[in-house]
Amino acid sequence: MEKAITRFAPSPTGYIHIGNVRSAIYPYLVARQSGGKMILRIEDTDRERYVEGATELIEDTLKWLGLDWDEGPLVGGPHEPYFQSERKDIYLKWAQKLIEDGRAYTDPTPAEKIDEYRRECNEKKVPFLYRNFRPENPPKWEPGMPIRFKTIPKEYSWHDEVMGDMHTGPEVLDDIILIKKDGYPTYNFAHIIDDAEMNVTHVMRGVEYLSSTPNYLALYEALGIKRPYLVSLPHILAPTGNKKLGKRDGAKSATEYRDDGVLPEAMLNYLACLGWNDGTEFSIDRIQNSGARYDETKLLWMNGQWIRKIFTEQGARALYDRTVNFWPEEAANYPEEYRVKVLSIIYDRLKTLSDLKTMTNYFFVNPQIDVRVIVENKFLKKMSEAEIEALLKRSIQVLSNIKEWNESNLQDALNNLLSETGKKPAELFSLIRIAVSFAPFSPALNLTLETLGREVSLARLNAVARSI
Repeated sequence: MEKAITRFAPSPTGYIHIGNVRSAIYPYLVARQSGGKMILRIEDTDRERYVEGATELIEDTLKWLGLDWDEGPLVGGPHEPYFQSERKDIYLKWAQKLIEDGRAYTDPTPAEKIDEYRRECNEKKVPFLYRNFRPENPPKWEPGMPIRFKTIPKEYSWHDEVMGDMHTGPEVLDDIILIKKDGYPTYNFAHIIDDAEMNVTHVMRGVEYLSSTPNYLALYEALGIKRPYLVSLPHILAPTGNKKLGKRDGAKSATEYRDDGVLPEAMLNYLACLGWNDGTEFSIDRIQNSGARYDETKLLWMNGQWIRKIFTEQGARALYDRTVNFWPEEAANYPEEYRVKVLSIIYDRLKTLSDLKTMTNYFFVNPQIDVRVIVENKFLKKMSEAEIEALLKRSIQVLSNIKEWNESNLQDALNNLLSETGKKPAELFSLIRIAVSFAPFSPALNLTLETLGREVSLARLNAVARSI
């Protein structure tokens, strides 16, 4: 495979959504697989939608995901600047060349007149094509006047690396705007110039741009630019599968997922396979040409798998280093070694790192006693309060006699209690577990008791016994 030069070219108009992230992953994979380069380019020419701080958010998100770029903001490169707003003179130079070649013109037509043309076409029930209303004697360009491409209607055929062989007729070609009244280029023009000047070989973008491709091909032709490989990425669909995923469908920004404790490895793993026919290694020909449904449940499941993988392969400390911002506030009062120990017995129940806040709170603060939780428990509700009290007090006696408070001795003591009382594990263990945690669930009981320690465990059990 030839060395590919790809680009990720987001607009700084707000948060980075899931579709943006996948649009960065695929170019990154193609560049790395071929030994090529990925360029980060900021397409900030839509000044009305520009959001302050959005560029930094883009950079921060890519860094979090480990998607390093070879050229672009922060790292520089031979094709600076990498912000389209700083390249206005470059676009104007290319537009002037098209004017000189008779392939572009200054358009003085006011917006009201264009609206009139559009209404006229609607009344006649014919498609509105601006090329049918070109000004006869366009003036020389001056700042504040838009520049339009002068298209030559014709058929176009091309190959899309995902969608296959494509063909369109002349009816889709029109005189698109190249330079707007404010002096900034349109996306339709700027990306073609930038890709050419930056030697981009593979243009990977959403399938929504497929309908505009004929106009892009006409521009390549008029400018004498070699066509790059065109790669249309299928939509990420809402869970219903009948529309493109949007924020209203529950999709969060990449930053929200990070703040919720989703690992970058899980995000990359899930999104790379979303719309890709999974094989031994990534390749463009395995990208499917139909949309893929977004399934947050699967993402969170995969995140849980990565949490366990990191713990198993890299150790408790490696996983702990990623959890710093996710513990309950009270955890700050405890030594790091204790938090690592808590993590070591709870990690396999985590779907996200933020689950630590709710799953580990009782390790750091005494839970509020609520006897109803015990007497209404499905395993204990057949027992009277007197039976529950007696069972709890006997448990306290047996556990108090353990000489060395460790998981092995605790398990032996719990097994002996089962034999002595004739109770089922679900009954005895549920009682003790609830009494020390008042949590919906906890790790193995012997591990929970060992981690809490003798003093805390017995104090909590006695407090509950006095409350019944």
